[in-house]
Amino acid sequence: MTRRIALVEDNADNRLLVHALLDGLFALTDYETGAAALAGIAASRPELVLLDVSLPEMDGTEVLRRLRADPALAGLPVVALTAHAMTGDRERYLVFGFDDYVAKPIVDEQLLLDAIARHLGA
Repeated sequence: MTRRIALVEDNADNRLLVHALLDGLFALTDYETGAAALAGIAASRPELVLLDVSLPEMDGTEVLRRLRADPALAGLPVVALTAHAMTGDRERYLVFGFDDYVAKPIVDEQLLLDAIARHLGA
């Protein structure tokens, strides 16, 4: 059975790259906005969420806060997928409540695969 991952990313090029890296390994469902992600994830719970931090209308930290506030989704592993890659950003997002962190652009696909494996045992 294919493991299900939600990809919350507003940039089409970034979605295409993640699909190129993960297609065939996981079943991906794309969401371009935080609101769409919250509705879709609640309706069809994935096993993991790859969440862009810089989204229009509702940023990734607010999406994460709302996921954590929902008892049915609170334990869902959420990986920050972000271009915020300055010194201290990783630690800041982990303290905020993300389960893991992968910087964009993704130049080493193994970092993404390792982050997923840590939370799915894949």
